[in-house]
Amino acid sequence: MRLDEINKSMSTYRKDSEISRFNALNKTGEKFYISDDFFNVMTVAQHIYKLTGGAWDGTVKPIENLWGFGDSENKNRVPSKTEIETFLPDIGFNNIEILSSHHLIKKIASISLDLSSIAKGYGVDQVAALIRTNGINNFLVEIGGEVFASGFRKDGKKWRIGINRPLSGSPVNQVYKVVDIHDKGFATSGDYRNYFELEGKRFSHIFDPRNGYPIKNRVVSVSIMANTCTFADGLATAIMVLNHKKGLELVNTLDNTECLIVVQVDNGTFTDYYSKGFIPESCTDNLETL
Repeated sequence: MRLDEINKSMSTYRKDSEISRFNALNKTGEKFYISDDFFNVMTVAQHIYKLTGGAWDGTVKPIENLWGFGDSENKNRVPSKTEIETFLPDIGFNNIEILSSHHLIKKIASISLDLSSIAKGYGVDQVAALIRTNGINNFLVEIGGEVFASGFRKDGKKWRIGINRPLSGSPVNQVYKVVDIHDKGFATSGDYRNYFELEGKRFSHIFDPRNGYPIKNRVVSVSIMANTCTFADGLATAIMVLNHKKGLELVNTLDNTECLIVVQVDNGTFTDYYSKGFIPESCTDNLETL
């Protein structure tokens, strides 16, 4: 099964996966061969890393664990500045060399990868490609909220995608905005479901890999529409790290890419920021997915 192949390649929960074996490699300068799937995702990941100035970084997992997210058993803790600074030298996607021969090379032995913020989108794209090879052109693929919409609905209209209301505790079927989509990937990233609060402060599970701290720019949700769900998935995470102004400026320079950035202001209400070609609607019925 196609998704199983991708999991065997990039799931950090499988000890025998390619990515787990790469992470276990404690050597610099040694070539590590990777499959087409792994290589394809790494290529897009490198592009997003450079495009966003490091706002997206697939090596940030140790920082997430330090703060009590991810695999950590030390839940809901705020590390000291010294602890964070100790981990930062092990963060940096640029410390992995990607060769056209499908090899990776570690520049730092302790560097590790987690591609979960982009690989799910790649899975969506691969399922869509598989469907198309069977001669089907009008369909919708959705995995964990990431979408690729091909062609049109049975009534000849574009697919309609609902964006979840970015509020803690809101039901998964509570729609905030609706967007029409045709032959595009669509992904949303948000910080309103995975966080912890301590002494009146809220700490997001999304981190700025450049300083090791959770984001606190008031961006609560980013939705990206792009040619592929892979790119949309990774870019949505990156723009959560960038503030809404920088994110909007970036997207408006990109071809075939649109965004909705939602910011929560002091009184709890939302302010929406749209790229030039993003045309949302208020919540209506007849949605295909949420």
